[in-house]
Amino acid sequence: MSVYEYETVLSRMEEGGVRVISLNRPESLNAMNRSLIDDVARAFDDANCDPETKAIIFTGEGRAFCAGDDRNEHIHPENEAEARDLVEAIQRATRAMVFGQKPVVGAINGWAVGGGFEWAINCDFPIWAETAKGFFPEVSLNLFVTGAVTALLPALVGLARAREMLFLGERYDARQLQDYGVAWRVVPDAELIQTARTLAEKLARQPQLSVRAMKRTLNSVANADLNRALQLETDATVAGFMDPETTRLLKAF
Repeated sequence: MSVYEYETVLSRMEEGGVRVISLNRPESLNAMNRSLIDDVARAFDDANCDPETKAIIFTGEGRAFCAGDDRNEHIHPENEAEARDLVEAIQRATRAMVFGQKPVVGAINGWAVGGGFEWAINCDFPIWAETAKGFFPEVSLNLFVTGAVTALLPALVGLARAREMLFLGERYDARQLQDYGVAWRVVPDAELIQTARTLAEKLARQPQLSVRAMKRTLNSVANADLNRALQLETDATVAGFMDPETTRLLKAF
């Protein structure tokens, strides 16, 4: 059995070829610092390369999936190179999830904010707990979204709804997100992990060649502009980080 260790992420194998990747900064609601961002990318890369892993569950330890940027650890990049390095690290995590071979079942608990909401959308089958909520605060913080959501979200909810969600930063509960097509399924909180496990086990029993081909083809055809979206998002987010006003807004959020 392949075992991987990370500073801020738990990765464990369960029976039947299911790997559970859990964000593990519960004291900060799994907010994103640089270690977490890098660990998520490495954990998914490792899982996708592991022949024993056939399906992945992605969740968060504690009371939240991911509360977005960790403002307590925010360090404003001193130059464009630093800003670009950070944003490209965030995009690497999305590439590992979206372009990786293995299907990803999201078990979204508590808050999914900003980058955490993006990671929920990156899952192939996002299952949300009934009390979970999500929103995008980026525009109000003088920043931009990442995670290819500028391509993925309009494909899920339509362009008009995507504008609402991205420009206005409204907060949505799980049932609304299911109605919009963002949440694949909504279940009682106590049933979240078992529901995700049951689905992941079913995916793991499917012929792996066809599962991987289906994921690759759907993402290539349904979202042909994913790579372009990732690049444009990176450029826009770097520009936001280079504006000192961003730091003030982040600390006041």
